[in-house]
Amino acid sequence: MRRLFFGGFLLLTALSPVNAEEVANRPDVDASSLAPLGTEWRRVNPYRGNAAAIEIGGQAFAQTCARCHGPEANATGHPAPDLRRTDVACRRIKTPEIKAKCIADNDIFFSKSVRKGKTIVGVVHMPAWEPVLGQELIWAIRSYIETRPLTRLEPNPSDAMAAH
Repeated sequence: MRRLFFGGFLLLTALSPVNAEEVANRPDVDASSLAPLGTEWRRVNPYRGNAAAIEIGGQAFAQTCARCHGPEANATGHPAPDLRRTDVACRRIKTPEIKAKCIADNDIFFSKSVRKGKTIVGVVHMPAWEPVLGQELIWAIRSYIETRPLTRLEPNPSDAMAAH
């Protein structure tokens, strides 16, 4: 009986699209200092290591991504994946050419995910951000995430008190 109920629930979930409550809104960020990238999407992050892009990406991340991916891109206690871990496997690669290809693959995965959003079994987990962010802000956010350390955030004592 339990399997039947669970199977029916999965079937209903798969057949009925769910509207996303999350709406993609453009962040209030001045990105005018970023070099324009044109309309053709880059396959590799053109702003990697660019201090201005990292700063702007951090502001955009805080306004658009942090509520699901966590502050400072640390997803501890948040529902979305920890984006700081995207390049962990690439960092272990010793051969520079292969490491660059690994990171380039992750750039493609990241930009596609952000541009198109994430819908799984009809459920929108992340809206498509391309219409509101554009190429410059998406790559700036990627640049910011790449600079975040892989440390855990200490729990906020006020959060623990609020839970009781």
